Amino acid sequence: MIYLDNAATTYPKPEKVYNSIMDCMKNYCANPGRAGHKLAMRAAREIYDARENIAKLFNIDNPMNVIFTNNATDSLNLAIKGVVKSGDHIITTSMEHNSVIRPIKSLENHGVENTIVQCDKEGFLNIEDLKKAIKSNTKLIVTTHASNVVGTLIDIKAVGEVAKEHNLLYLVDASQTAGVYDINVSDINVDMIAAPGHKCLLGPQGTGILYIREGLNVNILKEGGTGSKSEDLFQPDLVPDKYEAGTHNTPGIVGLNEGVKFVLEKGIDNIRIHEEKLCEYMLNKLEEVPNIIVYGIKDSKKRAAVIAINIGNMDSGEITFLLDSQYQIATRSGIHCSPLAHQTLGTLEQGVVRFSLGYFNTESDIDEAIRALIEIANNN
Repeated sequence: MIYLDNAATTYPKPEKVYNSIMDCMKNYCANPGRAGHKLAMRAAREIYDARENIAKLFNIDNPMNVIFTNNATDSLNLAIKGVVKSGDHIITTSMEHNSVIRPIKSLENHGVENTIVQCDKEGFLNIEDLKKAIKSNTKLIVTTHASNVVGTLIDIKAVGEVAKEHNLLYLVDASQTAGVYDINVSDINVDMIAAPGHKCLLGPQGTGILYIREGLNVNILKEGGTGSKSEDLFQPDLVPDKYEAGTHNTPGIVGLNEGVKFVLEKGIDNIRIHEEKLCEYMLNKLEEVPNIIVYGIKDSKKRAAVIAINIGNMDSGEITFLLDSQYQIATRSGIHCSPLAHQTLGTLEQGVVRFSLGYFNTESDIDEAIRALIEIANNN
């Protein structure tokens, strides 16, 4: 199998990720923070080590501002619903995943307004359009860092400057970029960052993170056991405890830590350069495919390594089926949980075939994919 579906979840993972999960399960997977015995203390140390490494990756001063969640969707729901109230206004973009759009739209029932700023046909956000959307009751701006459909990068530093100028909160959905693109919280004005553990951070599924800026109070969505202040009938106000009710996914966090350490060891710039080169290589090779339609900008430095294509009017689902069943190539077709992005691109009815490249892919993987696409195009 040639795996080109890394935007959904990265595969394979570094070998140490697999080994660390099994080691945790077999040798010290006690309940962290709930006891004083050796196994529980070892589990708690491993979780704190993961916080420290994630903080190092994002240049976060206090590791306790790294919150562990189940996935990026969990992080986004906590971040969005935790900072607005009835009468507030949220600004977002037309390139967002449903993990951003759906929580925002659900808040309409609670008196929270929203404006969806239209991006251009390549997925780029015009900062001036963003500024025009600001109202007197605007509280929060939410943008993706890179589109999960077409890879288009949003200038989060520029958006952060707008947010700072107008005293607004800014949340970045880094689902497609955390672990590949440098996100330095001391260099950009960002209040919250949501990311999954199982994508570019190379960890297992069922893990996610939310960075919350020091001093920002985010209302909690759930209460329960924390292992701290257990005598109190109310959720403790300690960070990160207040946001992490219930038993941690210790094996998952341990595996995520190994993924993050892999990124730190390889160097985020080296990982990005590798993916940019692969993206550029594939964009050029796609010109060999008859009737090919490639969406988004051709400059690999202005997009993540996510490439959306169609072959004429052929059904995108059929192409993905043929790639899988006849050529052993894994891709994803359809709407990718991002209907507004497809509306922006003009592909809502047809969908697209998405090739998403990762650190472990090679040019030979792309050569095989191009060969398959040429055969599919010639036979239809």
